[in-house]
Amino acid sequence: MKMTEESSAGKSEMTMDDVKNLVQQKDEIEEQIKAYYDVLEDQGVGVEGVLVDAEGFPRADVNVYQIRTARNSISCLQNDHKAIMEEIEEALHKLHAREKAKRETDETGARGEPMEQQVTLPPPFARVDAVTQGSPACGAGLRVGDEVIEFGSVNTDNFQNLQNIASVVQHSEGKPLRVTVIRDGQKAQMSLTPQRWSGRGLLGCNIVPIHR
Repeated sequence: MKMTEESSAGKSEMTMDDVKNLVQQKDEIEEQIKAYYDVLEDQGVGVEGVLVDAEGFPRADVNVYQIRTARNSISCLQNDHKAIMEEIEEALHKLHAREKAKRETDETGARGEPMEQQVTLPPPFARVDAVTQGSPACGAGLRVGDEVIEFGSVNTDNFQNLQNIASVVQHSEGKPLRVTVIRDGQKAQMSLTPQRWSGRGLLGCNIVPIHR
């Protein structure tokens, strides 16, 4: 039928508006079927009632042509109704499958980001809890709260205590050290040169160990 051909033309790219349109067509078909059943009821014959008299002639008490037209129309419309119901069911299935796939993709993406971050960033072994203004540490960009994962030759794998960092600083006066920290969940690298300045020590910051 024409209406089902039109509605199925874009079935591969079905949207919720298309489904609503199909439902509207279904409702219209049901209204037409009801109208033809009303015709049969008014004639008092129904779908299976006999249309000839005892002698085999068309009955004179009913409109035979109108009844036959109504019965044929009901048969055709019922086929249309069955076809459009199948279209609606298939369209809803596709929409639900598409939404489920999209939801799973979004959830996987949301879980994947922190997982990837956790895998690529080693656990920190120390944390900066004080940085003095004007100090070498301040000039290098070190901030309070930075979590250290690399300080010169000291890293997560070989760190034992703060003496390791102190030893590296003492043997690197005037030499740049690569310092890597985790800041706001992101890795940040900087170059810190231990040197004399107006304050105490060679760095001007306080670092405390993170107990794991």
